[in-house]
Amino acid sequence: MDNLLSITTFIPAIAAAILAVFLRGDDEAAQRNAKWVALIATTLTFIVSLFILVQFDPNETGFQFVEEREWLLGLNYKMGVDGISVLFVLLTTFIMPLTIAASWHVTTRVKEYMIAFLALETLMLGVFMALDLVLFYVFFEGGLIPMFLIIGIWGGKERIYAAFKFFLYTFFGSVLMLVAMVGMFVDAGTTDIPTLMSHQFGTETFSLLGVQIVGGVQTLMFLAFFASFAVKMPMWPVHTWLPDAHVQAPTAGSVVLAAILLKMGGYGFLRFSLPMFPVGAEVMTPLVFWLSAIAIVYTSLVALAQEDMKKLIAYSSVAHMGFVTMGIFAANQQGVDGAIFQMISHGFISGALFLCVGVIYDRMHTRAIDAYGGLVNRMPAYALVFMLFTMANVGLPGTSGFVGEFLTLMGVFQVNTWIAAVAATGVIFSACYALWLYRRVVFGDLIKESLKSITDMGARERAIFAPLVAMTLLLGVYPSLVTDIIGPSVEHLIANYDTALAEAQAASQVAASH
Repeated sequence: MDNLLSITTFIPAIAAAILAVFLRGDDEAAQRNAKWVALIATTLTFIVSLFILVQFDPNETGFQFVEEREWLLGLNYKMGVDGISVLFVLLTTFIMPLTIAASWHVTTRVKEYMIAFLALETLMLGVFMALDLVLFYVFFEGGLIPMFLIIGIWGGKERIYAAFKFFLYTFFGSVLMLVAMVGMFVDAGTTDIPTLMSHQFGTETFSLLGVQIVGGVQTLMFLAFFASFAVKMPMWPVHTWLPDAHVQAPTAGSVVLAAILLKMGGYGFLRFSLPMFPVGAEVMTPLVFWLSAIAIVYTSLVALAQEDMKKLIAYSSVAHMGFVTMGIFAANQQGVDGAIFQMISHGFISGALFLCVGVIYDRMHTRAIDAYGGLVNRMPAYALVFMLFTMANVGLPGTSGFVGEFLTLMGVFQVNTWIAAVAATGVIFSACYALWLYRRVVFGDLIKESLKSITDMGARERAIFAPLVAMTLLLGVYPSLVTDIIGPSVEHLIANYDTALAEAQAASQVAASH
């Protein structure tokens, strides 16, 4: 099928346009219609995206399903996927119908709510498919707008503060990335991402404001991109927007934020930082390692001190993303495989944990951990599902959470044993805060009067969790479903990275000898 990527990307946008133009009124029938249009569109997007997976050849390390046409002022509209990006496309299309189904209880400005999520899906898919710098930037930045509105309009009491903090943090980092993109265009004469991957940017050391810039232009460009992707991940210490955004966002907003939006930072490192600025990445790797290790330990300890369920899970996300950045910059097969696997797995697990919070929040309208206790007595099915995802979050063998953490630690151990040792303590801390949360919410006697009439999950809620449970267990026992697809592309990425480093080293030795 021609234009498969564009069809997948723009189905949600077309549905959003249909809602905006044709749906009138805000009565119960109009609200129901808006929900069904959004659910059908996101489900159709997922079904179409399966054709990409079926026709995808994992042994082909280049970009597949490439579409290219003239777009704007000589710029190209160019889309394509490789083994690294194709699973992020599938993750996005898989999660979105579940978030719409989880929003069935929304009654405030339902049409606008659904339009925001549909527009967000198109923009997120575009990020993972774009093969042109300008197109990537448009999608990458465009995603800020619907997420800003979702938090700011349908969020909690402090929603305006959280929305602006989210927007300003992520936008500031991206301005530096835009400056670097202009520099790349001036240097290489193109905005084509595959061409830029093989272009050699300058690596000669020079002095800037009295500081020696080792790795030259590459290090500066790496830092500019790093500013954007580190905030998006988010890495410590630029992570503070995330707990606020999660706590204030509606449940579906938290799910999308955790499952997909955070992954754009990791994807950016793999698509830009390692292949385009290998020398800059090599220079900055020790810094990234220590920031990641600090994030894992520090945010795990902070999670232990939380009284709000969403905040605890948000800090746990920062810790898990620390494993991802470590794995990526280990720049070996296990490390990068583990980082990608961890991102995919975290999409299912963290999304499900926020849905677990949403289930009881819808009933009790509080996220305070102290407000609960003994839920197993009234909600056995909920207790079982919550336990599975708590264990997966800890990294229990047999769940997908174990595979990603194990592979990243293996990859990092080959490069830096101290970092691996510090990061491994994060696994222990994650067990502490996750099991502490579960014990206080689910176990114990049901002594609070307000909980004695609480009802277990209904059919809709069980249907939402079923595919997430299935994927968490399936990837836990059969991880080659992911590693077989990403393996050849990762191998190709690392081979090119090592070659570029060797060439730069040889060139610097020749220059030194002269």
